[in-house]
Amino acid sequence: MQKNTIIIVEDDEITALNLKLSLEKHGYDIIAMYNNAEEAKEKIDAYKPDVIIIDISLQESNDGIELAKTIRQNYPIAFIYLTSYSDDNIISEAAKTEPYGYIVKPFDPSSLHATIQMAIFKFEMENKRGEEFGSARIDQNTIDKLLYAKRESDKPIVTFCNGYHMDISQDEVYYNNEKINLTKKERAIIRLLIAKLGHTISFKQAVDYVWRESGATENSIRTLVWRLRNKLPTDIIKNASGVGYFIEDEDSI
Repeated sequence: MQKNTIIIVEDDEITALNLKLSLEKHGYDIIAMYNNAEEAKEKIDAYKPDVIIIDISLQESNDGIELAKTIRQNYPIAFIYLTSYSDDNIISEAAKTEPYGYIVKPFDPSSLHATIQMAIFKFEMENKRGEEFGSARIDQNTIDKLLYAKRESDKPIVTFCNGYHMDISQDEVYYNNEKINLTKKERAIIRLLIAKLGHTISFKQAVDYVWRESGATENSIRTLVWRLRNKLPTDIIKNASGVGYFIEDEDSI
C-alpha cells in the first residue's frame, strides 16, 4: 500500500520534529520539512506531496497564509493549517484560503491521523466532483429554465439541502422559512449553485454569471463565497479543489 506523502512547513524545530515522528508512526512518508514559505514554494513542483501542513504564523508573520493562497491557486494539493492562534482576524483570513483542516498546537497525536485522513478524503471527493461543463458561458435564460424545472409542482419554490428553499419568483433564499438577507451578487451565486445542484460550477462560469461584462477574478468568487457562507446557517457550499464550488443534491446521495 502506497504511503501518503507530506511536507511540513513549520519554523519551530521541536514542533516540526514531533509532528514528523507522530506522522511516521501512522505510516505517512514525510518527504520534506521547511521552516519558511519561500523555500517550500520552490519545492512543491519537485515533490508533489499529497498533503502540506503549514504553520499559519511562519516567522511571526502571515507567510503561512500567503503560502496557502499560492497552493490553493496553483496546485491540486490538500493543505492543513497548524496553529496556536485564537485571534478572530487571523483565523478569518486563514479561512478565506479554504483549508482542508486545522491542527491546533500543542497537537494531540491521537487526533492527528484522523485530521489528515479527513483532509485527504475531502480532497479526493472534491476532485471526483470536479465536473466542469465546458468553458461556455451560462446565461440567465438557461439558469431560469433549470430552476423552473426544479420547482415544487406549480409553486415557485425550489427546496434544497435540509431546511432551505428558494422562492424563484422573488429571488430570495430561506432557511426554516426565515429569509436570509443577501446582496445582489450573493443571490446570483447561490442561484447559480442551486440551478446546477449536485454539479460543480467552475470559477469562470461563476465570474461570467455573477459579474457579466465587468472584470472579476477567481479571488473575487472566493471572497463572495466566503461572505455567503458566513450568512448561511449551515455549511452547504462545498469546494471542488482548483475547480469551483457545488451544493450537494441530497436526492442523489
